[in-house]
This record gives sequence, structure tokens and C-alpha cells, in this order.
Amino acid sequence: MRIIEVVDYDTQWLSLFAEESALLQAALEKKIAKIHHVGSTSIPGMAAKPVIDILLEVVDPEALDSLNIAMENAGYMARGEYGIPNRRYFSKGGEQRSHQVHAFVIGDQHIIKLLAFRDYLIKNKEIAQQYNEIKRAAALASENDLRRYSAFKAGFIEHHLRLALIAHEQK
Repeated sequence: MRIIEVVDYDTQWLSLFAEESALLQAALEKKIAKIHHVGSTSIPGMAAKPVIDILLEVVDPEALDSLNIAMENAGYMARGEYGIPNRRYFSKGGEQRSHQVHAFVIGDQHIIKLLAFRDYLIKNKEIAQQYNEIKRAAALASENDLRRYSAFKAGFIEHHLRLALIAHEQK
């Protein structure tokens, strides 16, 4: 059973991302255009589940579909789209994940959403603090049910994602 635990920000998350990014760049050669640290572990001061979220921008759909073997060789489990069309999702660390990778073709709207939400929370410390509190409450209320945990946060995320996308468009 997966334990849902939200922990205080850990400065090591940045170096864990950097190490994994180097591993993925070596493993995936020219299939990826960019690697981004996303999710709560990418936001300074943000409490998070201690799972490093990595976003890959892949050069084309064929490259996206050819990632599985290289990712498995790097210790990841390929999980297909995993509920999000046009994504390839990979997890590392078994039941208690340590890393998860979201791969999309360059230009996919999910890339924009993930980066806009991250940047919005970095710039808006008070909103990030509210999100910290919601995540902690969600972890307690969910009783390790990931769907309940996600549902508890959904309204906040939807509202602030809309604001993040507006801010992103105004750049």
C-alpha cells in the first residue's frame, strides 16, 4: 500500500532532480529536447510528497513511443498514458515512488500547464503556503487513498491553474 506523506521542503530535491536529469539525458540521447523539474518538489519552500516530478519535452511522437526500453534500463516502470492523453508516464521506486516522469511532445498543452502552475506558485508565496496547508490536510483526510488526496486538492488546483495560465499568457 502506498503511503501518502507530505513532508517539509528538502533542499536535496534540487540535487536529486539534477542527478536524475543527467541520467535521463544520457539514457535518452537525442529523443528529448528539454527536461524540467516540475511539481511541488521544484518549488522552494513547498511541502510535498517526496517524489521528484520530471517533465520531458520529446522531439516527436515516434520518439515518445520509443522511450520505454531506455526508461526501463534507467530503473523506471513504463505506465503508458496513465489517464492523460498523449502523455507517457514512468515511475521509479516501486510502491513508494521516488521519481516520476511525464513525457509529452514539444508544444503539448500539458507542458504549458505544468510549467505555468510551477512558476505561478514560485512567484506567489502566500498562495503556495495555502497549497501547503491544503496538501497536508488532504494527506491526513485521504487515509492513503490517492484519489481522495487528489480530489481534496482539485478545486484549489483548478482555480489557481486558470490564474497561472492567464499570467503565463500575459508574459
